[in-house]
Amino acid sequence: MSAERPTTLLAELTHRCPLHCPYCSNPLELVRAGAELGTTDWQRVLDEARRLGVLQVGLSGGEPLARRDLEPIAAHARSLGCYTTLVTSGLGLTRARAEALRAAGLDHIQVSFQDADDASAERIAGSAAVRRKREAAALVRELGFAFSINVVLHRANLGRVGALIDLALELGADRLELANTQYYGWALANRAALMPTREQVLAADAVVREARARCRGRLRITYVLPDYHGIYPKACYGGWGRNYIVVAPDGAALPCHGATAIAGMRFDNVRERSLEWIWRESAAFNAFRGEDWMQRPCRDCARRAIDFGGCRCQAFALAGDAAATDPVCALAPARPVVDAAVGGAAPDDDDVPWIYREDSSSRVSVTR
Repeated sequence: MSAERPTTLLAELTHRCPLHCPYCSNPLELVRAGAELGTTDWQRVLDEARRLGVLQVGLSGGEPLARRDLEPIAAHARSLGCYTTLVTSGLGLTRARAEALRAAGLDHIQVSFQDADDASAERIAGSAAVRRKREAAALVRELGFAFSINVVLHRANLGRVGALIDLALELGADRLELANTQYYGWALANRAALMPTREQVLAADAVVREARARCRGRLRITYVLPDYHGIYPKACYGGWGRNYIVVAPDGAALPCHGATAIAGMRFDNVRERSLEWIWRESAAFNAFRGEDWMQRPCRDCARRAIDFGGCRCQAFALAGDAAATDPVCALAPARPVVDAAVGGAAPDDDDVPWIYREDSSSRVSVTR
């Protein structure tokens, strides 16, 4: 099947991370350090990605600063003419490393924050990280990187969205990404503890709309209503295998972060196949291109070329079938699963334990 050229590569350099966020987008089974691609492997992947058409490279994790070779990898991506972004917790971003990344040509740094309230932020992260995050943000601003802040929103912090906007202004961010939790992987395991009520979501939406007008020209705010509280699904990454590639730390090439959770789907590895072959020929990347795979009601829906049936990972997680209509769609047969999750959300219920992100050998439940 013919395919469009990809524009974006997310290079997940490692799953190692000093934080333990219960909504982490990494898979439940984390790749160990010994299985990670080496420096020359990543540079070859970047070469192949650029030839394929990629223009933007995200250097992510886990925590990419855990890689000692982050700087040469970033420099190689920039030498190919790609716009480069470091997606980081900020922990480990010392002055020396920040200056080295600046010298390597890194364009943009996105720092994650967990909350505007320090105690809550450290409880969510499972780590005493706030001071180091603020220090990292100050370095990013001082050294002249394009600067974004990312906050994953959920029941524990949604009520402070106004304070989070104020925090981004205080730290001098150019852009604030308020990313409502996507419920697969770690977040799906923690859905009962993370799911906000509809009232919380609508209240936050009103705060964001007011702030966008107030902050125009100073801070760009990205905010989209969470899937579970919508009527129709979103076009996940612009559609499966249309413009986005993720390469996992061990070299598995994926159409999106959550794809490894789809049981029975095999993902080819860049150690064994070129990125171009994987993009154009692999069964995984072609699985949900076009419309032939669609079931009803997607097959007959006028929105099928707009949202492409929604998220395949969410369909598998909630309906047990990756080809099913995304259950967040009001027309989906599995929509009652979503309604039950939203209806069961209780903002004052602090007794639901979080399963913190850990290696499989050391997972623990921690009650807030």
